[in-house]
Amino acid sequence: MLNEGVNKNKNKNEDEEFTVILTPPLSLDYESVNVYRAPNLLQRIFSLLKNVRPGSDVTRFSLPAIFNIPKSQLQCYGESVYCVNDDILSRCVNGRTPVERLTSVVAWSISMYRPLIFGVAPYNPILGETHHASRGYLNVLLEQVSHHPPVSALYATNEKDNIEMTWCQYSVSRFHGTSVETRVLGKRELRLINNGESYVMNSPNLVIKFLPMPDVEWVGDVTIRCLETGLEAQLCYKGNSLLGRKGNNRSIRGKIVSSPEMKTLYKISGHWDRSVTIEDINTRNSTVIYKAKDVISSLKTPIVKDPKELQASESAIIWAKVNKCILSNAWDKANDAKTAIEEKERELVTNRKLKDEHWVPKHFVLSSSKEAGELVWEVKPKNIKVSAAPIVVPL
Repeated sequence: MLNEGVNKNKNKNEDEEFTVILTPPLSLDYESVNVYRAPNLLQRIFSLLKNVRPGSDVTRFSLPAIFNIPKSQLQCYGESVYCVNDDILSRCVNGRTPVERLTSVVAWSISMYRPLIFGVAPYNPILGETHHASRGYLNVLLEQVSHHPPVSALYATNEKDNIEMTWCQYSVSRFHGTSVETRVLGKRELRLINNGESYVMNSPNLVIKFLPMPDVEWVGDVTIRCLETGLEAQLCYKGNSLLGRKGNNRSIRGKIVSSPEMKTLYKISGHWDRSVTIEDINTRNSTVIYKAKDVISSLKTPIVKDPKELQASESAIIWAKVNKCILSNAWDKANDAKTAIEEKERELVTNRKLKDEHWVPKHFVLSSSKEAGELVWEVKPKNIKVSAAPIVVPL
């Protein structure tokens, strides 16, 4: 069963009530929750895509509410950082050697990927939408800093362990006839300030397959690089093969190398939804560095600790009415509520164009540049730390 939390609060600036509905985070055992599965799923998906040509960009594709889970993509990004059962970030800081710290960073990066449900997706965030949550000493703030193209920014700080992380995430989705592939772009940086180390990494891509078997997979190459130590982890996320060999499903392979001489120190192998092991090339000793069951199963649902500090731009407030309708299977009302939000967004865009106004993010500075013919987006937080949030994850 799903847990639903509802909190009401009066906006400090307007005489209106805030309704907040928070739902369980995506988890290792989330696939067992069938409440979001739409009837006649494949038939409905193909009816949506029948007029879309292969190669078309479907980033702006708006889904009916029946294909949505009751949360925003912005919340999903945040939950991948703060909804865990194991404080891997502290292990990153406390590693005695650069290799130990990189190994923990690898485990932490793997913990951000969760099994997804075929046929459903979170809402596309609206411009200016925010999400602010805390777990222990970790405070996380997200903002949708651009709508077309969709760019999400994340900044998180942990004053106890002296950790900072900054993400800039944007995507390009293409329809390929029997699948949709989403390239997940942008830089993720984790800074261990006490150790004087920064780890820069990218993300695997998301592939939604319709045939021969419906599935959602994380696939592609990920590099985690620490310039200060010269160490680098090279990972490859693999999906199911065409022959359906189960051994490849959600597997991860890779190595840790010393980048100056590109010398391999460790091999990495396993499955990101089960366990991952590293093997010392010289000694052949193996160590389990990640167990998904211990880290991302049975995750706790965030709660509202301080309703007075909630902002009107909070994801769980913006989408509360749609969330409530989806949870009660009131699909027509859910569509109406979602359409109202999207139409208001379009109206605001039109008004800004008429006034020749440009959107300025509240919490981040957004910039772009061209590299190899592609537009590359970057974000910089405006504040040096993130405050404790009104939404918290119980420890």
